[in-house]
Amino acid sequence: MTLITLLLIQIHLSVQVERERSHLGSLSDKILKLPGQPQVGFQQFSGYVPVDAENQRALFYYLVEAEIQPETKPLVLWLNGGPGCSSVGVGAFSENGPFRPSGEVLVRNEHSWNKVANMLYLETPAGVGFSYSANDSYYAGVDDAMTARDNLVFFRKWLERFPQYRGRNLFITGESYAGHYIPQLAHLMVRLNKKERIFNLKGIALGNPLLEHTTDFNSRSEYFWSHGLISDATYMLFTSSCNYSRYVSEYYRGALSSACLTTMGQVIKETSKFVNNYDVTEDVCISSIVSQSLILNPEKVREKIDVCVEDETVSYLNRKDVQEALHGKLVGQPKWVVCSSVVEYDFLNVEIPTIGIVGSLVKSGVPVLVYSGDQDSVLPLTGSRTLVGKLAADLKLKTTVPYRVWFHGKQVGGWTQVYGKNMLSFATIRGASHEAPFSQPERSLELFMAFLQGIPLPESF
Repeated sequence: MTLITLLLIQIHLSVQVERERSHLGSLSDKILKLPGQPQVGFQQFSGYVPVDAENQRALFYYLVEAEIQPETKPLVLWLNGGPGCSSVGVGAFSENGPFRPSGEVLVRNEHSWNKVANMLYLETPAGVGFSYSANDSYYAGVDDAMTARDNLVFFRKWLERFPQYRGRNLFITGESYAGHYIPQLAHLMVRLNKKERIFNLKGIALGNPLLEHTTDFNSRSEYFWSHGLISDATYMLFTSSCNYSRYVSEYYRGALSSACLTTMGQVIKETSKFVNNYDVTEDVCISSIVSQSLILNPEKVREKIDVCVEDETVSYLNRKDVQEALHGKLVGQPKWVVCSSVVEYDFLNVEIPTIGIVGSLVKSGVPVLVYSGDQDSVLPLTGSRTLVGKLAADLKLKTTVPYRVWFHGKQVGGWTQVYGKNMLSFATIRGASHEAPFSQPERSLELFMAFLQGIPLPESF
C-alpha cells in the first residue's frame, strides 16, 4: 500500500471510531423512564456536554423526540430567559414539554410541542439548573457574549453526539431574556456557516422578548394604566418622573431620583402584590415558575413572588430518583432551583439592544417571528409590536399580511401582521401570559405549528 492509501484508511477508521463514541454517548444519555411517568412511545435523552474542559464547565440538556416519525421532524432548540432561569424546569416541565409534575407523578401535556418537533431544552449559562462550572470564578460577571459562545460550543458538540440531527431543519425559540440569547447564538451560527455549513437554521421565534430596553421598558407604564392597574395621577407621574429605559442601571447603581423612587413605590402599591405582573388576569396562587426574568422587574426582588405553598416542579426536580433518571447532578449548589442563585449576570447587558441583530438575521435569510402573550405587563406586546414595525420599515419590508385576527378553532387566537415573504412576523396570543405555552397551550401550539411550516396563521375558522 502507498503512504497515501494508509493515511486514508487511518482517517476512515478514526472517523468510524469517533462516530461510535458519539453513538455510545447518546445511548448513555437515554432516559429509560422518569419517575411517575406515564407510558409513552417517544424517546428521551438528557445529560451533559462539556463546553470548557480547562475550567470543567458543562451544560445540561433534555431532548424529547417527536411523538411520531421523529426522523422526519425538525429539531427545535428552546431557551428560557432570566437571565439565569431553567429551560428544563420552566420550558419543559411547565410550558411545552410532554409532562407536568402533579404530586408524585407526571401527567401528560396534551399540547406538548413534541407532537410536531424534536424538542431540545438547554440550561444556560453554566450555573443554571443542572448546568455547572467546577471553577466558581466563572459565575462572577457572566455576560451575553460568554453565554452565546458556550451555547454555540454546546450545540456543535451535541450534534457530534447525535449525528442523526446533522443537516436537520433547525429552529430556535424561547422567551423573555432569550430575546438576547437567541439572536446572538443565531448570529454566530450564520457567521460560522459562511466558512463551513454546519447549521440548517430555518427560523427563530422570540416570545415576549427583551429586544430593546428603552422601548420595551417604557411601554410598561402605558400597559399598567390602560389595564386599570394604576391611576391616572400615578400614570402622569410615572411618565414624567421616571425613565424606565434607565431604570435597571440606575436601580443597581443606587442612582434613582427620589421622585422616581416615590413614584415606583406608588406603582407597586396600586398594582398590588396580589396581581401577577407576568399575567395580569391570572390569580396569584400559581407556580413560581412563571416568575422568571426577575431582573426585568427589579423592584420585586425583595418580595416573595411564589405565593403558593407547593411548587410541583421544584419538588420533582429535587428528588434523587428524578436526578438519577435525568443523569443530572448538583455541583456547588445545595438544591435545584428555577432561577440560579449563583450566576452573577452582568445585568447591564439588559441595556444592550438586540433588535439590530434580529435585523441582520432577516437580511441573511433567517425568518423571524416575535410573539407576545397579551396579558404580560413585564414585556408588553406594545413594545414588541412597535419594535417589529420599526424594524420592518428600516429593512424596507412591505406588509404582506395586514394586521388582523387569527383563529384557533372558532375563537380568536390573537392578532398578527407579516412583513416581506414571511421573513418578519408579529403575533399576539390572546389571554396568554409572559410564558404563553403555560397559560394558553392550545393557541401556542397552533402558532408554533404555523411557524414551523412558514405559513400565515389561520384567518378564519
